[in-house]
Amino acid sequence: MNTISTKIAIGYAHSKLILIGEHAVVYGQPAIAIPFPLTVRSVIEQSTGTIKIKSPHYTGPIDKMPIKLEGIEACIKATLDYLDRPVKDILIRLDSTIPLGRGLGSSAAIAIALVRSLFSYFGQSPSQKELSSLVQIAEIYAHGNPSGIDMAAIASDSPIWFQKGKEAKPLTAGAPLYIVVADTGRISDTHSAVEQVREKVLLDPINMQKSMKLIGNIAQEAKNVLSHGNSYLLGKLLDKNQEMLTNLGVTDDGLNRLIETARNTGALGAKLTGSGRGGCMIALAQNLEHGKVIADHLMKSGADKTWYYSTEKYESRIYTRQRSYRIDNTKHK
Repeated sequence: MNTISTKIAIGYAHSKLILIGEHAVVYGQPAIAIPFPLTVRSVIEQSTGTIKIKSPHYTGPIDKMPIKLEGIEACIKATLDYLDRPVKDILIRLDSTIPLGRGLGSSAAIAIALVRSLFSYFGQSPSQKELSSLVQIAEIYAHGNPSGIDMAAIASDSPIWFQKGKEAKPLTAGAPLYIVVADTGRISDTHSAVEQVREKVLLDPINMQKSMKLIGNIAQEAKNVLSHGNSYLLGKLLDKNQEMLTNLGVTDDGLNRLIETARNTGALGAKLTGSGRGGCMIALAQNLEHGKVIADHLMKSGADKTWYYSTEKYESRIYTRQRSYRIDNTKHK
């Protein structure tokens, strides 16, 4: 995962998708998340003076980073403090194919890659506990009171079964999944969506508890279906989960249009992924060729960008559809 020399170290992390269980996971219900092979790379080099960072979103000293990146600054400083190293004399280069604010775990992925690269630079490798603790610092800045599913999913190379306050468990799928992801082009309004759900829970705790339990039951069904490799039934559960998310009020017209397009193009199931209110949606295809067809129709329906890929263990390529051309990005091994 990481490489090191006397003057440079590199840390990687991939993205994630929540397959089942958004929002309910915050209230103790289980959820399923899967790796999404968009990646971030953090490169640490020797430098002199104040720590500097170079990234597509900001270049300059870390103590002047914009507010939206304050969590990353805090994570860097906390990691160096934990390693008992001075906050100086390094240059950090960040390269990422993960769009920000789309529910794909960009903040957690950047933090994980950073922590891995900083540990590697000083000749160490973080334990899972150390990684979780340090990445959580960035996640609190990004999400306020995160469930922890982003960090757990990005730190894992397999699908996971996640429940807040418990150790994430790896899941084995009985057959490959063929996933299509569409970006609305709009940043997901996570705080607004989470706050709206919280207000509903406070106003009507009994019925909302029932709703969250129903989503948890869908996740349990999906776990069993996934293990048996039944993509058809899994798609039905994605649709069922989307119905519950609609009732929670976290979807919107743009997401609904893309979800409907995917279903009309033969998707086995489709739903939003992440907090909603913008961001991304996912669809389950029958195979890679079908995934390409769905991705093309989603572009025609207004998606800013789409991706399609297989979760097959040895499938290393993710296909990106962006307007009229395709870019192939190879997943880091």
